[in-house]
Amino acid sequence: MLFLFRRITPWLCALGTTVLLGAEASTPGSARIHSPEPLSKEAVKREASAAGSSLLHSIQDEETVYLFSHFVGNGEAGLHLAYSRDAKHWTHFPGNPSWLTPTVGGKLMRDPCIIQGPDGVFHMVHTTSWGDRGIGIAHSRDLITWYGMTFLPVMEHQPKAVNCWAPEIFFDARTDQYVIYWSTTIEGAYPETIKENGDKHQGIPLNHRVYCTTTRDFNTYTRTKLFYEPGFNVIDPVIIRLPDKDKQPRYAMVLKDETRHPDQKNLRVAVSHSVFGPWKTDAKPFSPDWVEGPALLPMGDAWICYYDMYTRHRYGAMQTRDFKTWTDITGDIRFPKGTRHGTAFRVTGKQFNKLLRHLDQRKQGR
Repeated sequence: MLFLFRRITPWLCALGTTVLLGAEASTPGSARIHSPEPLSKEAVKREASAAGSSLLHSIQDEETVYLFSHFVGNGEAGLHLAYSRDAKHWTHFPGNPSWLTPTVGGKLMRDPCIIQGPDGVFHMVHTTSWGDRGIGIAHSRDLITWYGMTFLPVMEHQPKAVNCWAPEIFFDARTDQYVIYWSTTIEGAYPETIKENGDKHQGIPLNHRVYCTTTRDFNTYTRTKLFYEPGFNVIDPVIIRLPDKDKQPRYAMVLKDETRHPDQKNLRVAVSHSVFGPWKTDAKPFSPDWVEGPALLPMGDAWICYYDMYTRHRYGAMQTRDFKTWTDITGDIRFPKGTRHGTAFRVTGKQFNKLLRHLDQRKQGR
C-alpha cells in the first residue's frame, strides 16, 4: 500500500520527488613509496596526475574494474572511491577527491552503498547523521554527475526513533523492485535485549532492528515496516541473491551482531528463500570480533566479504563459496588508510576511464 508522506519540505518538492513513506513499524513491546626527502604538495599532485595518466592508457574499455565506495573521517567530506583490478589491492583515485558533497539531513555521507540497477543507473543510499530519522539517496549514470539527492524521512513517523544507520539498497529481480533497508533503534522497543551498560546515543541505549521500504521508480515508496528481527541488537545487514536451488530462490544476508555485555561485535549469516524472509540466522559468527560494515563482492564461484576492523584501523576480508565455510584472506588485501564502511561493485574499463578523464579535466580547470 502506498501513501503520501504529508510533510514534504519545499526543497524536496523542488526536486520533483514524491515520498511515500510511513507509519507501520512493527514493534512487539598499499605499499609505500619511500623518498630520501619529503615530497612537497606540488610533487605529490604531479605523481598522482602521472599515475592517473598511466592508468588511463593501460586499462582497456572492455576490462572489469572494481570500485569501493566509502567515507573518510566522519563522512563530512562526502563520497570517496577506491579502485582495484584484482579486488584485493585497492587504491584511491589520484588526489582522493570527493565525488559528491552531502547536502541533506545532517549533511554527512557515511556508509555509502552503491548499486547499478538493471537500467544501468547507479543508485546510492547513505547515512546522513548519527541521529536523523531518515536516510539520503542519490542517482547517477556515470558516478560523476549526480541528481535527485533527497532525504527520505523513513522513520519520521516514529517519534521515539533514535537513528537510521547504514542503509543498503538491493534490486530484487524476482519482485522487480528496489528494497532499501537500514538499522534503527526505537527507544523502549525490544526491552529483553536492551543493555543499560551498553552503547548509547544521547543517553539512550542502542538496540537496533532492521526496517525497510521498497520502490520501483524512486518517486513512490511503500510504508516503512519491520524487515528483520533476529532477537539481538543488529546493524549493517547486506543482502545478495544466490543461485536458485531445486527451483527455489535463495538469498544470503551478512549482518553484524551489535550485542554488548557479553560483547559480540561480529558478523553472522542468515539465509532465506525470499528477500523479505523469514530468515534463518546462524547461531555462530564467521568473523573476528570488533568488525563492522560488511561488503560482498562475487568473484567467480566465490564471494569476498570485506569488513571494517574499526578498532584495528584497517580492513579485513573472508572468502566463501557456500556461506558456510570461510577462509580468512585479510593478509592478501590492501586498502588505503582511512577507508571506512562502503560497498564493492564492478564497472567497465570504459566507465573507469571516464572517471579518470573527468579528474584530469577538473585538474586542468576544464
